[in-house]
Amino acid sequence: MMTANEIRAAFVAFFADKQHHIVPSAPMVVKGDPTLMFTNAGMNQFKDIILGNTEAKYPRVADAQKCLRVSGKHNDLEEVGHDTYHHTMFEMLGNWSFGDYFKEEAITWAWEFLHDRLGISSDRLYATVFEGSVSEGLERDNEAASYWERFLPQDRIINGNKKDNFWEMGETGPCGPCSEIHIDLRSDAERAEVSGRSLINKDHPQVVEIWNLVFMQYNRMADGSLTLLPHKVIDTGMGFERLCMAMQGKRSNYDTDVFQPLIGAIAQLSGIPYGTSERSDVAMRVIADHVRTISFAITDGQLPSNAKAGYVIRRILRRAVRYGYTFLGRREAFMYLLLPTLIDSMGEAYPELIAQRDLIQKVMREEEDSFLRTLESGIKLLDKKVAELDGQGILSGHDAFVLYDTFGFPLDLTELILREHGMTLDQEGFDREMAEQKARARSAAQLETDDWVTLREGETLFVGYDQTEADCEILRYRRVKQKNKDFYQVVLSISPFYAEMGGQVGDAGYLLDETTNTRFVIMDTKRENNLPVHLMTQLPSEPNATFHVVIDTEKRRMAEANHTATHLLHHALRQVLGEHVEQKGSFVSPEVLRFDFSHYNKLTPEEIRTVETLVSQAIRADYPREEYRNVPIAEARTMGAMALFGEKYGEEVRVMKYGDSIELCGGTHIPSTGMIGSFRIVSESSIAAGVRRIEAVTAGNAEAYLYKQEDTLSEIKALLNNASDVVKSLQKLLSEGNALREELEVMNKAHVVTLKKDLLSTSVKRAGYRLFLLHGGEKPDVVKDIAFQLRGEVQEPFVFVAATTDGARSLLSIMLSDIAVNSGLHAGNLVKEAAKLIRGGGGGQPHFATAGGKGSDGLQEARDLILSYVDAHPLA
Repeated sequence: MMTANEIRAAFVAFFADKQHHIVPSAPMVVKGDPTLMFTNAGMNQFKDIILGNTEAKYPRVADAQKCLRVSGKHNDLEEVGHDTYHHTMFEMLGNWSFGDYFKEEAITWAWEFLHDRLGISSDRLYATVFEGSVSEGLERDNEAASYWERFLPQDRIINGNKKDNFWEMGETGPCGPCSEIHIDLRSDAERAEVSGRSLINKDHPQVVEIWNLVFMQYNRMADGSLTLLPHKVIDTGMGFERLCMAMQGKRSNYDTDVFQPLIGAIAQLSGIPYGTSERSDVAMRVIADHVRTISFAITDGQLPSNAKAGYVIRRILRRAVRYGYTFLGRREAFMYLLLPTLIDSMGEAYPELIAQRDLIQKVMREEEDSFLRTLESGIKLLDKKVAELDGQGILSGHDAFVLYDTFGFPLDLTELILREHGMTLDQEGFDREMAEQKARARSAAQLETDDWVTLREGETLFVGYDQTEADCEILRYRRVKQKNKDFYQVVLSISPFYAEMGGQVGDAGYLLDETTNTRFVIMDTKRENNLPVHLMTQLPSEPNATFHVVIDTEKRRMAEANHTATHLLHHALRQVLGEHVEQKGSFVSPEVLRFDFSHYNKLTPEEIRTVETLVSQAIRADYPREEYRNVPIAEARTMGAMALFGEKYGEEVRVMKYGDSIELCGGTHIPSTGMIGSFRIVSESSIAAGVRRIEAVTAGNAEAYLYKQEDTLSEIKALLNNASDVVKSLQKLLSEGNALREELEVMNKAHVVTLKKDLLSTSVKRAGYRLFLLHGGEKPDVVKDIAFQLRGEVQEPFVFVAATTDGARSLLSIMLSDIAVNSGLHAGNLVKEAAKLIRGGGGGQPHFATAGGKGSDGLQEARDLILSYVDAHPLA
């Protein structure tokens, strides 16, 4: 039986023999493409070639690609663990042809690999072909069917509809018919009873698609019409985990050696054997799947966070934690302990797991600990809601959504806890809240684009490393609408404008029509599918003319100063903190630089000062820019340049050197370090487990920062009567303040003693309770202190009501003895009703609650309302 690693290697070797160039997997986390957060198919890294934005260096390519599908069109998350073949992170084995071979070779080689190389029985295989579409004016893909007839009988070549057998990149762009290969893994007896043909695309767990061959031959226009692509593309993708299931004779992907080592480790940690129950089995499958996703995401530079891709990763991690918490009884972090098992299985194919082991474990453990605390908090909040409803009725959809959205509390865990209390959830209300949130998100992000208007063929020649202006022509443009604002994306033949990438913002400037001396503002430059697009609010009336483009050199120079400073900062951090420091992200604009790096501890003031000093020394040394273009990646590494995990490098790279700082970088940089002028760190913080962030300023912004510090110091000095020793004066002032606070605390304690004594002597009997009434101007903490002292000291049934003021605010406080609560009184409910009379709100527990309002109007009426409820529930 072939192992997973042997199967992967066999695929790569097969297509290498077919003259395919083998490329490494691109990072699972996508950078530089606003339409994608994660690589969700093998074709993503070739998207710019397929779109015609970049020429293919190799006409034939193959790889094993890390993919992630959890959101948007390919949302498999909720099915993961519950069936046998859905996953979040999975591997896609693929081969591509860019204008070289087409359907015949793609089908022939797919058959040759599966049947001849791997030995899969032909009577278990089926192929689907596109049946055609009358509405599109497309005929059946008879060409593909004719090639399949060389290998399969006609009854195992099945027509498929547009949904299953016509692949489209999106609403517009390259598309075409596809041919799926399905395999029937059922027993001979099952196959004899029911034909596999009837189970194709019917979600049967043992009759599954394993390979999709896409024949891109059309281009979908914005009006929905189809035109022929100038160069046809083959794009195939085979599910690696499903192929392993077929080759290893298993009935589930989770039973293969891809997942079984992880499931075994989870079973050992939990003390629950796999196969004990369906609930624990699902939990183990979920965790085994998710720990792979989380590990690879962190390796590729995406840390869990509360925004965009980071939120998706955090959601996956929390889903795994919750399954462990609910079904395996895990109350402590445990997933980080599975990393050694994952490395044993996949470290050979993906060595970045080994290199990033410490960071993955650190991040995972801290995220687990954090969410376990969230779970505890969520359970307390939910218990409070249950108590307010007296364990009866329905929890509102709004409350459930707040728990889910604000606190990250899983909906199914909310439902489970409610069932334990005999309660239900307003599912419709929850769904309505969720739909409204999604609608808001869609509205904010919706982007409408027209078709490209092509004036000339060609690609943009970027000259921005050497020039700040250039003569050019417009190659193509299109109108774009977002948030009800229209603008244009313009592609130029020659451009000095740097398109946003690698953390550096794009250039701004203008396009000059020299015949009319009219300037058209270029407000930004973005990169879309590796295509530099210039964003303009207005187009020239004659777009076919020749133009002159000029960048905003002041903003460019400021951004360059900050970008070069990040290189010097990175080098200084490695000198001060150690070689484990590695860049994890950056942002470079004309105003500020932000640098994220791997490190486990907060930097001390001495470390920050040392880093600043080293960067400043490098600036004063005025190191010249040493630039090396089109350097082979291996040669760049021998020069000392460090390749970053999570970045996709080509075979040739650009190396930037300033003194001892050597980095691979495609951004723009200052001619020499002296032009940076000055450098100051303005903040240092943690953004995730094991990752720190430094924000800094350079040049004029650094001077402005220092001037602001000086102004603040001058103001403090003036407040201290221009004391010669500011620190000593502040210390004296703080010491005097502390002494006064201590005196005040003593006075407050004495005041509480006096108030309590007066309350005990003036209490009255009412409705069978001992009633304590407090009024006047009192601080909230004084009232609370008295209330809890009375609860601890008074043995008989009592009611404490305080209607007090604190400045312009009115306050209500209620404390009830246990007997009073058992008699039907509820402090939280009482104060909630009474708060309406003081134009405020509040709540609390059955025995103690508070409310606040505006002004003292209605305070007496509020107190009387509370007393009327007490009268209505006399002590029996």
